[in-house]
Amino acid sequence: MTVSTTKANTGGVGFSNYDDKKLLELDEIYGANHYGRLQTIIRKTEGAWLYTQDGRKILDCLAAYSAANPGHHHPKIVKALVNALENGYASVVSNVVYTDQLSLMLEKVSSLPPQLGPRFGNNGNKTLPKNGGVESVETAIKMARYYGWKEKGITDGKQEIIVYDNNFHGRMITVVSFSTSPKYKEGFGPLTPGFKAAPFGDLDATEKLINENTCGILVEPMQGEGGMNIPPKEFLKGLREMADKHNIVLMFDEIQVGMGRTGKTFCFEHENVIPDVLILGKAISGGLVPLSVMVTNSSLMDMAFQPGSDGSTFGGYPLACAAGLAAINVMIDEKLPQKSYATGKMLKEKITEIASRSPHVKAVRGMGLFIGIEVKNGDAMSFGHKLLELDMLANDSHGHTIRISPPLIINDAEVEYICERLEKVLVD
Repeated sequence: MTVSTTKANTGGVGFSNYDDKKLLELDEIYGANHYGRLQTIIRKTEGAWLYTQDGRKILDCLAAYSAANPGHHHPKIVKALVNALENGYASVVSNVVYTDQLSLMLEKVSSLPPQLGPRFGNNGNKTLPKNGGVESVETAIKMARYYGWKEKGITDGKQEIIVYDNNFHGRMITVVSFSTSPKYKEGFGPLTPGFKAAPFGDLDATEKLINENTCGILVEPMQGEGGMNIPPKEFLKGLREMADKHNIVLMFDEIQVGMGRTGKTFCFEHENVIPDVLILGKAISGGLVPLSVMVTNSSLMDMAFQPGSDGSTFGGYPLACAAGLAAINVMIDEKLPQKSYATGKMLKEKITEIASRSPHVKAVRGMGLFIGIEVKNGDAMSFGHKLLELDMLANDSHGHTIRISPPLIINDAEVEYICERLEKVLVD
């Protein structure tokens, strides 16, 4: 079966006039079955809402795993992209020359966090852009390994990085190699060596893994895919002290929990702990084009990367930079971290009250608009199906926890909308 042309939309919702049945058939024939998907086709998005062909309006409580923090199709980010396309400064350009968008975006991103890796000097920060978040995770791994070889004298090939149980940093080969979830890596060997895993939040176990070959610690300050987990207080502070003591690089993956998601611009601000490396993605471009970054102390960046040691055709290309600049400005100007804090506090309190009356809920945890509802039967997705029937999109985290992470722009009425539906599936 082939489809020679795409039908342009002549009045319906979204891109095409193909019905849902036809599109599902096309996906089954031509697509990889690598996601367990709900049988719903989204034709249009706006703000915190998703729209289907038959007129359904669904509240998005996933925000594409924090990619759509400023809301879908935020007008200021859309305008920046349209301007770039219409005025001829959107296309990818060879990295053998400079572009003004990239230079301005590098300055904006590098200036957003405080001085990273302060023990390496007050040198300012530098940023290396890529596309998907996993690329920036691997860039950070490269930097930490190079540091171990160059500065610590570890034999090349012997460098080790400490990670954590139930981590999720993406699905490229090196990254799945240190996943503790078998489904992410079974059958994809040979896997990349050089990683040791400790229980998330366990400082003693981390200390025991450190040896003469340890060059880095890679951690999510709060785990998203691992079950919406918040570590014990002082955990990040303890990691900072450990990294300083043993001269290793501390790397925070804030792809899901940064850019205002937890009620602060960066998740590490909750403990006032400064990492050596910060990894961002998803919301950094407002969810409209792929963009991710690895940010670190200038001295570390200059040590690890010279011409030829890294590169990316589309990493930091002009259209992505236009989106990134606009998305960061939206986050700052519209005070999205502060909104996330206030709205998330109210929403969590309401969810906790609902949970107190529910026979299904084991625990509620979260900060800002990063909230998990762990269910006793371990099948959070069954509740996700029920919520979708009530026009609310949510899914599971690590099987046992309902993830509630809507765009940071949700209002009081949308908070009530969420709570009414959680009440129906968890209590009624």
